Amino acid sequence: MYNIAMFGAGRIGKIHAANIHAHPKCRVAAVVDPFEYAANALATSVDAIVGTVEGVMTDENIHVVFICSATDTHAELIELASKHGKAIFCEKPIDLSLDRVNRCLEIVSSHGALLMVGFNRRFDPNISAMREHYESGVIGKAESLTIISRDPSPPPVSYVEVSGGMFRDMTIHDFDMARFMMGEDVVSVSAHGGNLIDAEIGEAGDVDTAVVVLEFASGALVTIINSRRSGYGYDQRLEFHGSKGLLRVNNVKESELDMFSADSCESSLPMHFFLERYKEAYRIELQHFVDVLDGNADLTCTGEDGKKALELAEAALLSMSTNKKVSL
Repeated sequence: MYNIAMFGAGRIGKIHAANIHAHPKCRVAAVVDPFEYAANALATSVDAIVGTVEGVMTDENIHVVFICSATDTHAELIELASKHGKAIFCEKPIDLSLDRVNRCLEIVSSHGALLMVGFNRRFDPNISAMREHYESGVIGKAESLTIISRDPSPPPVSYVEVSGGMFRDMTIHDFDMARFMMGEDVVSVSAHGGNLIDAEIGEAGDVDTAVVVLEFASGALVTIINSRRSGYGYDQRLEFHGSKGLLRVNNVKESELDMFSADSCESSLPMHFFLERYKEAYRIELQHFVDVLDGNADLTCTGEDGKKALELAEAALLSMSTNKKVSL
């Protein structure tokens, strides 16, 4: 049984805590959050105690930490957990600064710590099936991949101001998805963005609409299309084109019932947001982490993957600000 300490009792922390609580090999032993009410509520729901950072890190009965707290706490908590011999799962990003990420990963490496970064979309059954089909050779040589990711509505400006901006916060999932699907690294980045949705986001120094093109060493191109607004639900689609064929992942809808008549046809909208759309992916992600802890699987979504996704975000920001292609 793996005793796990949860750092962060917010939206993502609740998802992970519920999955851990339901897993036969795991238990939430402690919850740590600066907001006492949130910590108590989550701890009660999973039969855990409310702990402290020091208490958790020095407790030899805590085997694993799940870091789902504010982004600016991630690197420090990873370092502390590494020094105290804990296995670590951390939500993206490791930090908003590449220099800070590099220093953090050096400490992880020096202590031989296990660190998994939470790029949950890799574990979505449809997306992982697309990767498996591509690797089987069914569509031949990769030529282009289109990733569409649109949120149902923009976040509050208060969130934008601390998130690191669209590329570091939202597109970072798509950067990781591009590397995961292609199985190679990016050689150049071109990015364009604008403010079409919320003027306050622009005033905060960010964009709400963007297109990014990634070029790979093989010559294949990935186009990422992002928007902070989709009036019809959480828009998540992929289209992978190769020399022999095409793979496509469509939106997961609220219902698979379609109605057709002589006058019209009706279909359900996509699921509302990521908590619903990627519910199964979070569960499979946890199972992968447990399989790694058991020694039955090799780790995916490493700290290095987290670093490379952030590098692409930084390159996209540079490209957008200079209106030039950035080579890596």
